Amino acid sequence: MTLSLRLPSGTPIETFRQAAILAERVGFDQIWTGNDLFKPSGLVPVTVALDSTSRIRVGSSVLNPVSLSVAEIASFASQLQDLSGGRYLLGLGAGSDVYLGWAGMSAERPAPRTARAVQELRALLDGRSPADDGHAGWATTARLQRPSPHRTPIYVGGMGPHMLRAAGRHADGAIALALPPERIGWVRDQVSRGQAARSEPAPFDLACALWVSIDEDAAAARAMLADRIARYCGSLSREALAAAGYDVDRFAEIQRLSDHGRHEEAVRLVDDAMLRLGVAGNAHDVIDQCLALAGDGIRHLSFGHPLGRDPMEAIRVLGEHVIPAVEKEYA
Repeated sequence: MTLSLRLPSGTPIETFRQAAILAERVGFDQIWTGNDLFKPSGLVPVTVALDSTSRIRVGSSVLNPVSLSVAEIASFASQLQDLSGGRYLLGLGAGSDVYLGWAGMSAERPAPRTARAVQELRALLDGRSPADDGHAGWATTARLQRPSPHRTPIYVGGMGPHMLRAAGRHADGAIALALPPERIGWVRDQVSRGQAARSEPAPFDLACALWVSIDEDAAAARAMLADRIARYCGSLSREALAAAGYDVDRFAEIQRLSDHGRHEEAVRLVDDAMLRLGVAGNAHDVIDQCLALAGDGIRHLSFGHPLGRDPMEAIRVLGEHVIPAVEKEYA
């Protein structure tokens, strides 16, 4: 069983370093942070965290191959592997079209550009040129000068069917937002469709990524999750939400209100059904909701923000109470 933690893009360097140290101490296997345009870099805190820990694996979730070239990503990843002795995890995603637009960038459809980047990165990280694998536009001399001897796992982040299938076909794993958590079976089916198209079977790590809001005060935990949904529901896959039976137009209205300075009104529109997009409550509530997934064959649970009013306390509670219960059930 793999248990991981995700902190948001823009997490301060020292906060992430301390979170990584604590997460390692209380039993997490991995910790990740994001890397979005116009927010503080996620690569710097990942570097510091790797240098401050000895066991836990640390990942970037996710880099995009539009604002960063594939060659740059490969170079970063290779050096981070050397720094950490092979503990770095590379998360790759399409990138936000909104942020890319702000920067005057445009790109082809998300899933194709991500799938191609995964293949090109694998070639570079393995010491080859993408041209050797038939990728146009690359010189045969386009190789890393000193690729790390440690293999870099490449994960794809996503929640829509096209990204999940691309992950299954080309990547080593997926950071798959299971919104709501009980839809993880549907998520697994999309990944399996991609895996079926591989030329040969390969190990694959499907991380069931949950929004987790944990607090001694269960009502406060639910309120934090409602706030998260109101702020970010517009960025969720409409296709995935519709497949889960949600009214996507209602989410669009909530996002519109939040974007136009009417956030409290938007939060009030988040009902109990929408709160099932994540896991919220006290430690006992979170344990019960996580154990409900045990029958789905999940082998990797990934706990993501909002987490709690005090993130460090949330990490401690997850490590000291939730992890032992989950590991016992999944053993």
